[in-house]
Amino acid sequence: MKRYWLLFSQAVTVLLAAYFILVTLKPAWVMQPGETPTVALFQAPAERQAAQPPGSFRVAAQRASAAVVSINTSKSARRNPHANDPWFRFFFGDQDNEPQVGLGSGVIVSPGGYILTNNHVIEGADEIEVILNDSRRGRARVIGTDPDSDLAVLKIELDKLPVIVLGNSDALQVGDPVLAIGNPFGVGQTVTGGIVSALGRNQLGINTFENFIQTDAAINPGNSGGALVDANGNLLGINTAIYSRSGGNMGIGFAIPVSTAQQVLESIVKEGQVTRGWIGVEPSDLSPELAETFGVKGGEGVIITGVLQNGPAAQAGIRPGDVIMRVSGEPVLNVSELLSRVAALKPGNAAVFVIRRQDRTLEVSITPGVRPKPRRNQQ
Repeated sequence: MKRYWLLFSQAVTVLLAAYFILVTLKPAWVMQPGETPTVALFQAPAERQAAQPPGSFRVAAQRASAAVVSINTSKSARRNPHANDPWFRFFFGDQDNEPQVGLGSGVIVSPGGYILTNNHVIEGADEIEVILNDSRRGRARVIGTDPDSDLAVLKIELDKLPVIVLGNSDALQVGDPVLAIGNPFGVGQTVTGGIVSALGRNQLGINTFENFIQTDAAINPGNSGGALVDANGNLLGINTAIYSRSGGNMGIGFAIPVSTAQQVLESIVKEGQVTRGWIGVEPSDLSPELAETFGVKGGEGVIITGVLQNGPAAQAGIRPGDVIMRVSGEPVLNVSELLSRVAALKPGNAAVFVIRRQDRTLEVSITPGVRPKPRRNQQ
C-alpha cells in the first residue's frame, strides 16, 4: 500500500510541476476560450518585456536617435600657384594638398530626405556624406543655406528614412529635461542629458539672428547640427555652439529653436532661399547717454542712431533719435528683438511701427524691403 501511495504522490508532484511550468511559460496552452491571461511571475528572457525604469529617457532616445545622422564633409585643398617652382619648393618644401575634412551631425525632418544641419558644418564643402544610425550611407546635396541663422538644408536619396517628430520650442520652460544627440569627436552617435538652462539667449556674436535655447546637456565638436529633443523624443532645437575655454563641453551649449529652424526649412524648400524684411536703420539699445544725446525720455525701446537715405524707414519719415517701441503690435526691448521682428515681416507689406519721438508717441507705417545678403570678406 505504501508503494502505491509513493507512486501516486510522485505522479501528482510531476503533474503539478508540469502544470506550473506551462502556466508560467505558455499560459495560452492552458487557457479556456475567452479567458484573459494573467501576468506570470516568471517569464522566459525572450518574452520578458523591457519596461522603462523610472527616470529613464530610453524611449525618447530610441525614437529620436534613428533620425539623427552623422555628416562627413571634404574640401579640396587650395593648391599654391608656386608649388611647382623649384625655388619655392626648396625654401618651403612640398605643400600638403590633402583634402580638408569636417565632421558634424544632422536631423532628418521629412520622408523625402530633407535634413536640417548647421551652415558652418557644410560651408565650402565639395562633398557631403551622410551616415544614418542604421549604417546606411548616401551622398547629400545642398538645397539651400541661411548664414544669418547658421542653418542649412540638405537632401539625400534613400528609401524608408526615419523622420523625427517636431516639438514645440515655444512651450519650453527653464528646467525642462532635454537630450542632445549627435556625433561628438567622431566617436559615434551619443546621447547626453540635461535641462533647459535659459531661453532667448542673444547678443552672443554667433549669428545675426540669435534666440538660442541654452542647455547643460553635453555638446562637443561634432554635435553641431544634431538634435535637442524633449522627454518624448520630439525635436526642440538644432545644436549649434558651445561656450568653452578649452574647446570641450563646459555645461553651456546653445541650440536654435525648432520654430526658427522650421521657418528656414519651409522658405528654403519652397523658394530656394530665406527672404527677410529690412527697413534700413542703424539701431542701438536705449542707454541713458544716448537718451540724453538725442533728447528723448528713457524707457523701453530701441533708439535709431542712423537712417539709410532712401531706405524704407527714411521714406516713412523715421529720423535719428526715434525710439521704436512696437512692431506690428509686438514689443521691442532690445536690438536683437528689433532685428527679429523686422526680419519676420514680409517684404512689400506695410507694417505699423509705434515710435517715441521726444515726448510724443506716433504710429508710422513702414513698407519693408528685402534684407540684403551679408557681405563676406574675401579669403
